[in-house]
Amino acid sequence: MNTRREFVKKGVAGLMAGSMVSLPETFFAPVKEKKEDLFKLAMAGFSFVNFNLDQSLEMMKKTDVHYLCIKDFHLPYASTPEQIAAFYEKLKQSGVTGYGVGPIYAKTTTEIDNAFDYAKRVGVKLIVGIPNHEDLPYVAKKVKETGIRYAIHIHGPGDKLYPNAISVYNLIKDLDPGVGICFDMGHDARYGNDPIADLEKYQKRIFDIHLKNVTSATHDGTTCELGRGVIDVPLFIKMLRKIKYSGMCSLEYEKDMKDPLAGIAESVGYYKGVCDAI
Repeated sequence: MNTRREFVKKGVAGLMAGSMVSLPETFFAPVKEKKEDLFKLAMAGFSFVNFNLDQSLEMMKKTDVHYLCIKDFHLPYASTPEQIAAFYEKLKQSGVTGYGVGPIYAKTTTEIDNAFDYAKRVGVKLIVGIPNHEDLPYVAKKVKETGIRYAIHIHGPGDKLYPNAISVYNLIKDLDPGVGICFDMGHDARYGNDPIADLEKYQKRIFDIHLKNVTSATHDGTTCELGRGVIDVPLFIKMLRKIKYSGMCSLEYEKDMKDPLAGIAESVGYYKGVCDAI
């Protein structure tokens, strides 16, 4: 690097010889390498509800995304070890890593047991789930027993269980720290909250993020391309860096769900462009 720099410096100096124009010393300063973000871009499996695994992985390949939160319509709960191995072989061939499972609704402790058993057999350390309030202590018990973290998904206005981040936090703040939040920034905004402020406020209990934008911060707001909604995504990314978030940002694209590739590609390109620009 130093040899190259000296070569360029001498070359430019030669070209400038006899000229009255001078270049500032900063012109020759080495370019600083950009630090890699701690957080990673992923896809929420629900984005591909209308597609089989091969089709889903092809879209991920085209958009250069390499992490997936696994849904049961791609890997059923009752999958055998052989089916799980075949699933992972397909992911491997596409350069994709499965990092978690869910969202999984669980209305009983038996269904919670099943979710933890599924995650264990699949080999992941994160469940995105929606349990009943009264079963949260049992969830905490399972987290402690298994070492698998549990992130409760928020669903915005109209949801009676977990409409926003604070509704989850108030229920889990005294439970095992392995019980946390799947922070759906779009639903949080639809509730009328500030997702950037909530990201900072509840950072220690946010284990997973559903990355999305919405058309309005109201009940009727709907998913749109990441750069076209009411959430200030550049500020959100700046906050991710400020708090040193190290989890996944899973793009959950719920627009044009039978033909989502164009919107996913635009959203991924916007996200990566913002990360590079700021």
